[in-house]
Amino acid sequence: MKANVPKRKVFQDAVDLISPETVNVVDNGQAMLSVEKIVPFHNHPFRLYEGKRLDDMVESIKEHGLLIPVIVQKIEDGYEMLSGHNRWNSAKIAGITEIPAIIKENLTEREAYVYVIETNMLQRSFDDLLPSEKAAVLAERYEKVMCQGRRNDILEEIAMLNGMDAPETCGHNVHKSKSRDAVGEDYGMTGRNIARYMRLNQTTDQIKKMVDEGTMTMVTAVELSYLSEEEQKQVCTVLDENGGKIKNAQAVELHNEAGSLTADKVKDILVGDTQEKPVSDAKMFAQIKKKYFKGKSTDEIMGVLEQALTTWFAREGEANV
Repeated sequence: MKANVPKRKVFQDAVDLISPETVNVVDNGQAMLSVEKIVPFHNHPFRLYEGKRLDDMVESIKEHGLLIPVIVQKIEDGYEMLSGHNRWNSAKIAGITEIPAIIKENLTEREAYVYVIETNMLQRSFDDLLPSEKAAVLAERYEKVMCQGRRNDILEEIAMLNGMDAPETCGHNVHKSKSRDAVGEDYGMTGRNIARYMRLNQTTDQIKKMVDEGTMTMVTAVELSYLSEEEQKQVCTVLDENGGKIKNAQAVELHNEAGSLTADKVKDILVGDTQEKPVSDAKMFAQIKKKYFKGKSTDEIMGVLEQALTTWFAREGEANV
């Protein structure tokens, strides 16, 4: 990328669908790719823009075109979006069929994820993120890749592409042992809270969605994060079938059974204790005595019940004649 790239208005995010039928190479090493040939990043953790923010981006692209190229990586059948999901989505809505793209090849999974996370954070406030989005950001920041030279190169490239000053990057001997507490300091969070978000990042998309929507607490999701992916799916299936409610005590019990859970065991833990349980004869008699015969002896109570039942059955017999 040339160092004298003009500063432009930044529109950034991370999910797109592209791949080239015909790739038209343009001057600065970019290529024009068909919007129909790009696919979203396979593990993209962020929401796409909606409402006014989406409308504003669509109008800007209609008026000025796509000023900042998206970043994609070459995959077997085309291209996978790394940076530019919102711009790609807005371009399609605006009726644009080709967009400028920078194509990356031979990236590791971790390097690709750095592009996805860091370009999104240029335009999003951490405080405005959903819990699952915060979890993805914090997990990436905590990874050792934070201080590898390759990550620094990526951050410098992203900054240059957007007409920004290169960020301060950590040297090879700085922050390598960065703990959860240290990461927490960057976000005004405790190390314990950072740990919770990192556990949330280990849950399935359905569990993350329930936390985002407020139908499951973070504490419960953390307990479920210790289950295997298949076990978590079993839990979600049972929840879907039975109203989606789970108590934290049940999540703890599931955690304790992690690794040995079956569909039947999951159902027994989540549903079994909510089923109606039989009441013992002694307990039933005690309840009746307390409610209707306070101060009466057992013999007196039995006499009244016998008389009442005799009368009731006699009336039932007359009604059936």
